[in-house]
Amino acid sequence: MSSRFRFCNFSIRPALLALTVCSIGQMAWAQADEARAQRIAGGSCFLCHGAKGESTSEVFPRLAGQNAQYIAKQLEAFKSGQRKSSAMADISARLTSDEMLALGKYYEKMEPPREPPKDPALAAVGQYIYHQGNRFSGVPSCASCHGANGEGAANLPRLASQFSGYLFTQLKQFNTRQRTDENQVMHVVVEKMTELEMAAVAEYLSGK
Repeated sequence: MSSRFRFCNFSIRPALLALTVCSIGQMAWAQADEARAQRIAGGSCFLCHGAKGESTSEVFPRLAGQNAQYIAKQLEAFKSGQRKSSAMADISARLTSDEMLALGKYYEKMEPPREPPKDPALAAVGQYIYHQGNRFSGVPSCASCHGANGEGAANLPRLASQFSGYLFTQLKQFNTRQRTDENQVMHVVVEKMTELEMAAVAEYLSGK
């Protein structure tokens, strides 16, 4: 074996060892975060949002499959008072930013419940509005931000498989400015929508 090869071999080993240690450390942190999130969810979140993020009522959103960073963002908004809820304000006040993100990752991995819309005719109207908007009133396509399948993005909520009643309530709250934690885009969009359009889009998304 040449001295050059031996030198390269010895110089590579520390790098490989460091990479292995780093990977093990990340796995340990991930496992610790998940365990911590599971304890928090099992201690309070499950009462409203269900043991598997499926929720127990249309009053409370389904968290299963929701984007992790979006969940953390909403918890921060509840904690700061930017988003109003006496129950969530108390819960979020006890959470650190790391715990909020850990909870987000915990729920993101869960499979959301899937069921067909209860009103197929209404959902068909919602499908058109969601993908095409309403050029007569200026309502833009919802899919342009939330995606063709309603899966959202890091800072945008997953809407697919959400309760229609919950979505309808949130749209009305954006319209009346009861909810102001998001940017102005939602206010501009929803103020152009009729209640029928809100209900139709919500119905369509509930079956996605």
